[in-house]
Amino acid sequence: MNAPPLPPDDTAGLRQQVLDWFVRRQRAGWGAADEQAFQQWLQADATHGSAYAQWEQHWSAIDAMPADAIAQLRRNLAHDKAQLSAAQQTPPRAATAPAAPAGAITGLRRRWLLPSLGMAAAVVVTSGTGLLAWQHWQAQPVFRQAYASQRGQQLEVQLPDGSQLRLDTATRLEVVYYRDRREVLLHEGQAVFSVQASAQRPFHVLSGPVGITVVGTRFSVRYTPGLAGSDGVRVAVEEGQVRVVRRDGAPGAALAQIAGAQTLGAGQQINADGQGRLGSLQPVAAEGIAAWREHRISFVNTPLSQALAEFERYGSTGLTISDPAVAALRLSGTFDPSDTPTLRKLLPHALPVRLQPVAGGLEIGALR
Repeated sequence: MNAPPLPPDDTAGLRQQVLDWFVRRQRAGWGAADEQAFQQWLQADATHGSAYAQWEQHWSAIDAMPADAIAQLRRNLAHDKAQLSAAQQTPPRAATAPAAPAGAITGLRRRWLLPSLGMAAAVVVTSGTGLLAWQHWQAQPVFRQAYASQRGQQLEVQLPDGSQLRLDTATRLEVVYYRDRREVLLHEGQAVFSVQASAQRPFHVLSGPVGITVVGTRFSVRYTPGLAGSDGVRVAVEEGQVRVVRRDGAPGAALAQIAGAQTLGAGQQINADGQGRLGSLQPVAAEGIAAWREHRISFVNTPLSQALAEFERYGSTGLTISDPAVAALRLSGTFDPSDTPTLRKLLPHALPVRLQPVAGGLEIGALR
């Protein structure tokens, strides 16, 4: 915590340049051309390199601060921002009133700092770059991991906070934890989420055009845009509550400010279309929020082509359909998606079809 001081206040322009370069170098899109420009900036003036090195030292000190110091800094920063905002909204005094000392605002911004926070905390709120630095620090992930299940596989995942995920077949997602929130980006497939409660770190699932926010609960999300007629999102709740919104692409707290949100309780589910428009609340089906956990999939008046595509998510069925009229036939029932022999036996009894050999498998054709 004893890093050397940053350049004095009369070098605010250099301070801003240092922070701009530091923030840009943390971004994923930083490339060789960017690095070359940065090196040219360093070589343009001897003070640039020393100022940048000092900032990196302070940044390391900030990251090493204990959790209680960070919590105090967060509270004090919020209080300071509120005081500054109130001061800016106060009507100007009469001309006879004494002018505020030139250092009054700076004093306001520094006076609340606890001595135990040291110089590293002071850097965060010194000069006009403080808020940007704090936001950048908050935006750095503390945990990031991608998970994927193979075709026909289910995967159990234990997360660092004790939350658990269960991925169904052919599911891809990415988990990113930040200091103030937890996020999962579900690229495709379906999963059940058992979330450990944390009011200070809400849990967000971002899936296609929909965002789901919870504190602690168990729910499922399905997003299979690769299947015809299944480009929307389905959310079903087993325990607790979740908030579902049409997503504008913004992660985290921004999800809570979009109009038209729906809150789901235990035993409720909702579907959204490919554009994120939410339907009405519906009761969860009798088989629960995720029958696939027991190796079951269910269909209710589902086009045969869609039902067959769902089976194919779990493994090859060896079945094809070329007749549009057969593809449009409706199938209802509950099946084991891995039991293709039983499916082949049942189809001719459930629908007016026959299975005929073709190159590479069987074709589902109409009865003649």
